[in-house]
Amino acid sequence: MEKLTILLVGSGGREHALAWKIAQSPLCGRLVAAPGNPGVEGVAELRAVKVTDADGLVALAQEIGADLVVVGPESALEVGLADKLADAGIPCFGGSQRAAQLETSKAFTKDFCQRHGLPTAAYGVFEDAASAGTFLDTLEAPFVIKADGLAAGKGVVIAPDREAADAAVVDMLGGRFGSAGARVVIEEFMHGEEASLFALSDGKTAVLFGAAQDHKRAYDGDEGPNTGGMGTYSPPPVLTDALVEQAWRELIVPTVEGMAAEGNPYVGVLYAGLMLTPTGPKLVEYNARFGDPECQVLMLRLESDIVPILLAAAKGELASAEPPKWRDEAAICVVLAAEGYPDAPETGGLIQGAEADYGHEAEIFHAGTTRDAEGNLVASGGRVLNVCALGATLHEARDVAYAALGTVSLEGGFYRSDIGWRAL
Repeated sequence: MEKLTILLVGSGGREHALAWKIAQSPLCGRLVAAPGNPGVEGVAELRAVKVTDADGLVALAQEIGADLVVVGPESALEVGLADKLADAGIPCFGGSQRAAQLETSKAFTKDFCQRHGLPTAAYGVFEDAASAGTFLDTLEAPFVIKADGLAAGKGVVIAPDREAADAAVVDMLGGRFGSAGARVVIEEFMHGEEASLFALSDGKTAVLFGAAQDHKRAYDGDEGPNTGGMGTYSPPPVLTDALVEQAWRELIVPTVEGMAAEGNPYVGVLYAGLMLTPTGPKLVEYNARFGDPECQVLMLRLESDIVPILLAAAKGELASAEPPKWRDEAAICVVLAAEGYPDAPETGGLIQGAEADYGHEAEIFHAGTTRDAEGNLVASGGRVLNVCALGATLHEARDVAYAALGTVSLEGGFYRSDIGWRAL
């Protein structure tokens, strides 16, 4: 196969990890990232096009003669980037605007689950506080309140009591998350451990693509507010082969088949957030892209070349593609976040030590970084760096990651010191 020109869309830690892995492929002739970040710049050309500028991204893909576009963030799918690339005849790894509703609308997904009999929590969808309150009367605390649309991983409240639940409903409907909170989804609370299962789909065929376990709360001991994720590890011991098989049979396959049957064939990553309940895995939510920071540990553990399988998914050829091969080692990712994250992260903090070479065992992916006028590396987002490592065991990987983290500094930054505690 001739070398390919690949356009990667996005600017976070997930995209840095994807760029790092794609750049290793013998098939990658030219890698362009839009808009990228200072870490991505080490392995790709950067172009200053926003992820929500679908027309600008299509024009860029045409300009560079892209053979494949790999979409990182869900926000690009929500504005129809994959649809416009399809119209231009450019293969895209990423879902159509309609298919991406599996992530961009929680109400869409819950209704889809109901239509197809997929195991998930009981729920209701509401646009006013009064009807939401009537539904809350039928549930027992704690309560799960979600903004319907995209809220950067922050639109979920686990309310410990009715007063907190009512306040969360009023807060979301009152505009805290803008149009994303115009509707709220209220769910029964599911008991169990959460884990993430990944599959790739070309609209007809799906293949498993690893698993991970995330840490959503900001502080040690699972305290503090929900975040986009403070760290993760793979593989998660709690997700046994039997549970993976059950989730595959009862969730992944029916979803790919159901989306196709409804005229919205799903292309890209299908990321199932699972609750491992006493009666088996149930769907918490779907994401229409690689998780962040789950993608980082998957890229570390992926032994095979990523480009052929991304291209096969984009072209509808997964059935004949080589299945992914995984390293036996465990991988871990620890997020270094800016002071004030997730509510009001401080930007501009000086970062030191992030660009050192930590050898083949540790990798630092840039999640929210930029350069100031003097060329110094500074924080530009809430989650700033992803410090990741491989190890023969999870314990070993954790030791390597935290040792690397000890040589990195961010003014006012913080991180959890207990990533991987469930498995360890």
